[in-house]
Amino acid sequence: MDTYNPNKPVNSESWLALDEDILINLVLDYHSGLDLELTDDGLQLHASIHVIVENQLAMEVDLIPETIAKLIRQGLNRHEAIHAIGAIITEDIFDVIKGNIEEFSPKKYRRKLEKLTAKRWLKGQY
Repeated sequence: MDTYNPNKPVNSESWLALDEDILINLVLDYHSGLDLELTDDGLQLHASIHVIVENQLAMEVDLIPETIAKLIRQGLNRHEAIHAIGAIITEDIFDVIKGNIEEFSPKKYRRKLEKLTAKRWLKGQY
């Protein structure tokens, strides 16, 4: 695997076989061609979240493949669906960092994934 396109499914075995730094760089390479208003640190974080979601998809973490498929059926493209799930992950990470919660809750994460729809995502309600 030498390129990444978030609108195309990755080969799970090939993806998981690569070092995380390589995966992040593949995501960065894809996004470098887009006109994003992100700082270098912001782009690095963005790429890392992509890798987290793709890893969960490749490992078939409970509800992740189903949620991606549901969001795509509802009209999002795959890239947008990755962002929607990534937003939930990011929110939970920030809550832990800020001390709002003590630890990540898989049950809460699952509930958020179950509630997530394309319509809610597009309204900023995830």
